[in-house]
Amino acid sequence: MLDCLIKTVQQEGYFGMYRGAAVNLTLVTPEKAIKLAANDFFRNLLSNDGKNLTLFKEMLAGCGAGTCQVIVTTPMEMLKIQLQDAGRLAAQKSVSEAGGSPPPQAREFSTGPADARRRPSATVLARELLKTKGISGLYRGIGATLARDVPFSMIYFPMFANLNRLGQRSRGETAPFYHSFLAGCGAGAVAAMAVTPLDVIKTRLQTLRKGVGEDTYRGTVHCMRRIIQREGYSAFLKGAGCRALVIAPLFGIAQVVYFFGVGEYLLASLA
Repeated sequence: MLDCLIKTVQQEGYFGMYRGAAVNLTLVTPEKAIKLAANDFFRNLLSNDGKNLTLFKEMLAGCGAGTCQVIVTTPMEMLKIQLQDAGRLAAQKSVSEAGGSPPPQAREFSTGPADARRRPSATVLARELLKTKGISGLYRGIGATLARDVPFSMIYFPMFANLNRLGQRSRGETAPFYHSFLAGCGAGAVAAMAVTPLDVIKTRLQTLRKGVGEDTYRGTVHCMRRIIQREGYSAFLKGAGCRALVIAPLFGIAQVVYFFGVGEYLLASLA
């Protein structure tokens, strides 16, 4: 993680660490809104006269939430990955040009002029994907995204609900702010670590522009086999610590904002 940080800053500057931030800012809000609201909807649908849900029903509600969110998650991840990978490919392309032309897989996906290839924008990427591959271009890897997000939600939501319940002094009482935050952080970190192998596969499938010597994949199973053959099983845990560091506070903050009813307050003030 530290080596990646140092090299990214050296090659792209400090703001290279924020590539893909615009896509995240635009789409992460509806993504989390869908996920949290869908989980509540399915929990209420599966509840029996207000009684506590069984663990199986909590997992089933999480499954429904994870399935609903991929409508926004897949294009968001698709565009974010291309933007975050642009600096690495630009640096590799410079080295490749010094010694000759890059291999065919390095030119698999192009956004147009040289400047656009070096510093693509989300708008350029989305337009090119829609033009060349149609709406399915933005939803490449949707199967792998489902395979990651459904298990994540099945782990996260039941764990959060039970951890958060420990902070309630009496039945029906809201847990304190800090307890909901810590419950969200803890559940988010565990769920993120658990589905890291699926996230590695999803990221490989959604990386359109390949660097020198990098594989292209025909699907999830082919991707899995190639990773095992070339890198071993340990490759499936690449970035696990980084994902946990990102997901933990993200879900801690999201759950606190959701439980405080900030959205409802803002909507009421605008009405």
